[in-house]
Amino acid sequence: MAHRNEQRRADSKGTPHAEALAAFTERVRLITPDQWDAPTPCTDWNVRELVNHLTGEQLWVPELLMGATIGEVGARFDGDVLGDDPVGAWTAAANAARDAFAVPGATELTVHLSFGDVSGQYYLDQLTADAVVHTWDLAEGTGRLTRLPEDLVDFALAEFTGYGDLSGSGYFDAPLPVPDDASPQTRMLALTGRRDRP
Repeated sequence: MAHRNEQRRADSKGTPHAEALAAFTERVRLITPDQWDAPTPCTDWNVRELVNHLTGEQLWVPELLMGATIGEVGARFDGDVLGDDPVGAWTAAANAARDAFAVPGATELTVHLSFGDVSGQYYLDQLTADAVVHTWDLAEGTGRLTRLPEDLVDFALAEFTGYGDLSGSGYFDAPLPVPDDASPQTRMLALTGRRDRP
């Protein structure tokens, strides 16, 4: 992901990482057996692949917070990490990530990401914003709970605004234009190349 403008942290009220994980969990539990192959706004991923992506991200958290490098973790979390129990796999990974960040001093650690060393706080913020936008992707893919909690939207909007145009990262489409009176959720999604529905 592109680098964020660090000035945004000055007015932060905290990072709602646990709340973002809970919102995604709520929607994972609503997936019906016939929806795991359904498409999502992430054109490369269906519902199962999207949940697999988020699960893999959470599996990295304890490793990276303990000082491991990308190379040291290697391909351990590549491929399918959901197995025969996708809901259980997601829940276990999310709980482990939440608990790892709850350890005192976790946000002050140095984390070795693919593009360089960052603070645990930076890593936490990035993961949280990513979880928020992918929660909407999952909701759209299943047709359930597509309106996200306001505090999560506000956090992700500020975070993505700090990154600027994310299309150069290869992970997001170009930002979309929105009306001046667009809702925070619509503006947040537009920054990531997504079109919100009324």
